[in-house]
Amino acid sequence: MAANRTRLAWLDALRGIAAPAVALHHSAWTFVPAVWAEVDRRVDVGTWGVFVFFLVSGYIIPASLERRGDLRAFWTGRAFRLLPLLLAALALALLLAYAGVFAMSPGIDRRPPPLVALANLSMLQELLGVPSVINVMWTLSYEMAFYLMTAGLFAVRQAHRSAPIAVVLAVAAVPLGLLMPGATINGGADLVAALIAVAVILVIVVTVTANGRLRTAAAVIGGLLGLALVILGSRIGAGEGLVIAATMFAGTAMWRAEQGTLRPVWAVAALLTVLVCGVLVADEPAWAAAVVLAAGVFALGFRLRHRPFPRWLAHLGVISFSLYLLHPLLLRVVPNLAVFFLVLLVLGHVAYRLVEVPGQRLGRRLNAHGKSRSTSTGGRVGGASAGTSGSDAGRVMGEDQDLHDPGRQGHEAGVEGSSKMTAEQLREALARVGKGEDTQSAKAEAESDQ
Repeated sequence: MAANRTRLAWLDALRGIAAPAVALHHSAWTFVPAVWAEVDRRVDVGTWGVFVFFLVSGYIIPASLERRGDLRAFWTGRAFRLLPLLLAALALALLLAYAGVFAMSPGIDRRPPPLVALANLSMLQELLGVPSVINVMWTLSYEMAFYLMTAGLFAVRQAHRSAPIAVVLAVAAVPLGLLMPGATINGGADLVAALIAVAVILVIVVTVTANGRLRTAAAVIGGLLGLALVILGSRIGAGEGLVIAATMFAGTAMWRAEQGTLRPVWAVAALLTVLVCGVLVADEPAWAAAVVLAAGVFALGFRLRHRPFPRWLAHLGVISFSLYLLHPLLLRVVPNLAVFFLVLLVLGHVAYRLVEVPGQRLGRRLNAHGKSRSTSTGGRVGGASAGTSGSDAGRVMGEDQDLHDPGRQGHEAGVEGSSKMTAEQLREALARVGKGEDTQSAKAEAESDQ
């Protein structure tokens, strides 16, 4: 069996398991509810899948931000990673709903359409008390809150404190879960929800476009808004919402331990604290079991990260966002469970190739253009004020200068076709080759980097 030996194959493999698990959870309740009821009362497979996603996001998102060293590039990359497929999925959902073969979340028709659109497109709807157009989009709200908090910490050079942050959030979840069992921002706060959504969008725009103290202030405000939304807006209560955020920061702590910037014992302690607090705040035993099982599977994947994984499994991880976001749209379209998964795999692959990949390429082009323009004017977007020290900024700028002749660099490293790669892609490919990856895998990984 062909195996994927790239450095991040284990993360793709985890996502390749998690996305079908969530799809199985929803489809089994649709097609074989009696059988699935026996499974679900023991472990919530859907919750297990999304917690695996949360751990993976915690591991890879701060790594992506710190590798770029640039908040503008980070937010641009996230926007073009998520929004193209989200827009396509929302459009398809509306068409299927009009045809009578897709049911949107209850109560969505009782909220102002502009608010529904604003909340869902900002991906904050779950934490604003606004129904999701597609029910699985609730996890994107927690992802967005995590992005905001990560960007805020990066801006004030506190991103390295992921382990203590995970512990603090997890411990705070226990009393706050008792005091705030439901959302403070509820389904009737239309004006509040709209104002918060606009505020978050504005701070992201300022973070992307401004420089210096204004950029730092905007990023910090965004981080505080993200934390406040998790505490005040979690429909599942502040306790479980904070456990989700703590889980992602525990994933970051695992990444830092691997990089050697955090003692492994502290990363493990953070993860165990999250698990204990997650069990304490859980309303249902199946939810608690799912959190523990997700951490166990992630730890196993981390332990096996240097081993090869089947290419088909890694590919499922590559298309996992399409599988995750599109599978609810098929539940009333296909006749049975087998056909459901067959159609889903085809649809996920097509959506990835036709929607996700072009969007990611456009985002990389914009980032490369912005970096080139910044270099030509003697500066760097984000600069040291975005969380990179002056010496580090100079080092990164020096690396950019070394890539002015990509043909020579690619030829020396044996990366075929390097002249067609952006400077950022080539730098990433060269770094991977330097760590021992074969040249073609390094090139492919750099070109598909999220």
